[in-house]
Amino acid sequence: MKKYTLIALIAFLFIAFACNDEEPTTTSLEDELGEITTADEVNDFIWKGLNLYYLWQADVPDLADNRFNNLNELFTFFRESNSPESTFSSLLFQEGTTDRFSWIVDDYITLENSFQGINLTTGMEIGLRRYADNPTNVYAYVRYVIPNSSAATAGLQRGMLINRVNDTQLTDTNFRNLLFGANNSLTIGLGDFNEGNPIDNSTTFDLTKTELQENPIAVAKVIESGNSKVGYLLYNQFASSFDQQLNTAFGMFKAESVKDLIVDLRYNPGGSTRSATRLGSMITGQFPNQVYAKQVWNEKVRNAIDEDQFVDNFPTRIVSNNVDEAINSLNLPRVYFIVSGSSASASELVINALDAYIDVQVVGTKTVGKQVGSITLYDSDNLFRSGDNLNPDHRYAMQPLVFEIQNKDGINYINGIIPGNAAGANFSGINLAENPGNLGVLGETSDPLLQRTLTLITTGAKGNFKSENINITEEIYDSKLATPAGNNMYTELKN
Repeated sequence: MKKYTLIALIAFLFIAFACNDEEPTTTSLEDELGEITTADEVNDFIWKGLNLYYLWQADVPDLADNRFNNLNELFTFFRESNSPESTFSSLLFQEGTTDRFSWIVDDYITLENSFQGINLTTGMEIGLRRYADNPTNVYAYVRYVIPNSSAATAGLQRGMLINRVNDTQLTDTNFRNLLFGANNSLTIGLGDFNEGNPIDNSTTFDLTKTELQENPIAVAKVIESGNSKVGYLLYNQFASSFDQQLNTAFGMFKAESVKDLIVDLRYNPGGSTRSATRLGSMITGQFPNQVYAKQVWNEKVRNAIDEDQFVDNFPTRIVSNNVDEAINSLNLPRVYFIVSGSSASASELVINALDAYIDVQVVGTKTVGKQVGSITLYDSDNLFRSGDNLNPDHRYAMQPLVFEIQNKDGINYINGIIPGNAAGANFSGINLAENPGNLGVLGETSDPLLQRTLTLITTGAKGNFKSENINITEEIYDSKLATPAGNNMYTELKN
């Protein structure tokens, strides 16, 4: 069939698969249902967007093309829902098991900002774990602090442990409200590790949440290791507005003639697939325009669009927003990644995509296993932000899962990337968890994960490393999950 872009086909698909052509007029609907409310309009938007794009549309009976004969039936049915969130949830396929990552927001401005690292935050990025001896109690450990934030001004540092907020012990039932709730000011209390059972040490900090943009390129440096130069990149989000800066960092690595590269994605929940493909080309460069990854959408979309629209190739240039520059490629035959249980989506995509081409070594613990991605849908004529008649009465937007992503060989890891010597390991490397009682400094050899990776590079020794403290409990949450973008992987539609 003739090649169309995804956006150009919206009108065709919308007409072909929305409610039938004999929908009641607004006047007749109001006669039958009373006043048409904003909630009705949001419900209509949710159904139409999911009916068209949702990855599991064919598996949800209420999303069938013939489920509703007209808007009267659709409005009446969804008036049983008490909120747009419940309407959205009711239309997901096996929510929490098969679909773990679709969501809806009531303010798309904050969502759009979050995709570019702009969030309301104190500036402390934290992970949360249970106490070793009392699993209902929870403590947070500071992973890193965002520059120019309230936390940075107050003097918080990586490795500090938080067990109290506003003089209240953190628990598994109150930490979300205390740390990530509507309160814009909070007082945190620190504790000493005490073998995984932090005890108060009387230190407190007063913090304020402000809107702040985080530069995801937290560290980019060259480390002298033995007789070799090793590039080190701590990269915390695939935010496309920073792709030029990422390219500049690789220009520095290239100028320094690094022979090995460590990409630290342990705190990276994902983001733009476009940024992910660009990063892949920066690491390599010897595979221009070859297949990087393949997207699998629902049958409805696949039947309407040429297959090449679902293939992402290794790019050779960054072309966007009046920018056109060559990608700085290192042409490396191998790369080392540091990961954790917070590494998801686009982070996993880069590892999986490159594994089909070069030697990939992974250090850390099992990743999330998010091999699916989304697009942002808005209440407009074509379901996009640029569409006509964007509804001015609300700011709801959806982030439904719409595609599964695979490497060029059709492989992905739905149960996560598992490094080294762990049970079920599927990548070569070292399985090693961070120890909140001994984190070291990011980008320095005092960081145990970085040090282990450097040893792997210089000696090839993998060993059977174990955590330094047996009282390291499983991580239950982190601050990135509390942002509107969460651990999302999204695609920018091709033009």
